[in-house]
Amino acid sequence: MEAKFISSAQNPLVKKILQLKEKSRERRKAGVFVVEGQREIELAQKGGYVLQTLLYCPELMGSSSVEAFTKTSDQEIIQVSESVYGKIAHRGTTEGIMGLMRSKDHTLANIVFKDETPLVLVAEATEKPGNIGALLRTADAAAVDAVLIANPKSDLYSPNIIRSSVGCLFTNQIGVGTTDEIIDFLQTNQIKIYCAALTASKNYVECDFKAASALVMGTEATGLTEKWLQNSDQNIIIPMQGEIDSMNVSVSAAILIFEAKRQRGF
Repeated sequence: MEAKFISSAQNPLVKKILQLKEKSRERRKAGVFVVEGQREIELAQKGGYVLQTLLYCPELMGSSSVEAFTKTSDQEIIQVSESVYGKIAHRGTTEGIMGLMRSKDHTLANIVFKDETPLVLVAEATEKPGNIGALLRTADAAAVDAVLIANPKSDLYSPNIIRSSVGCLFTNQIGVGTTDEIIDFLQTNQIKIYCAALTASKNYVECDFKAASALVMGTEATGLTEKWLQNSDQNIIIPMQGEIDSMNVSVSAAILIFEAKRQRGF
């Protein structure tokens, strides 16, 4: 398949890509986002994301081939110069390849569980893209059944989230909603709510996570909102032995998730 060639940074597609990277409003409007790097594109395609446009710079790709990513004839394939790729790349080490992928619908109605005892990670109002990415990496490592994000403060398709998640944005089943919507979803599906909190809490190792369970994490600064605490089946805590009373949210989530997995025999 013969590819088009772009050598000018003033090309309309180059300008569009820069807007998609920088503005969540443009991503939502177009229903498209930018993915850089061979691994990330492979994970996105494996996760069911549709590749709309593939851009590549042969001078930066080495021995890799674009054919591995063009699984259908519907994709637009565009070769770009090194200078153009340098302008549109979010980081320098992306193997000279990027794609425009179609966004998914992350409404809670699309969440499907494979059995009646799902393990779910919930994050409320997490602001820092690095924390969201780290949570998604942890969720992937433990193969949780879903990650639900309540009252999101960042666009899921932000380049910073994609980068910090090392592609795990695409390997997790993700649902987005308000706190009320997610609480209702969990209760409707008879999933017990375990809130990480400092008050009225039980040591996490004393809890039984073998039934359908949701581990709910708040922000590092303010914790969970009162609505979660009112609907919690059990508040849980990781005992601190030093001077501080909390850890990074992704570290705390990892400890809780892998205890739940240990109890389940994994």
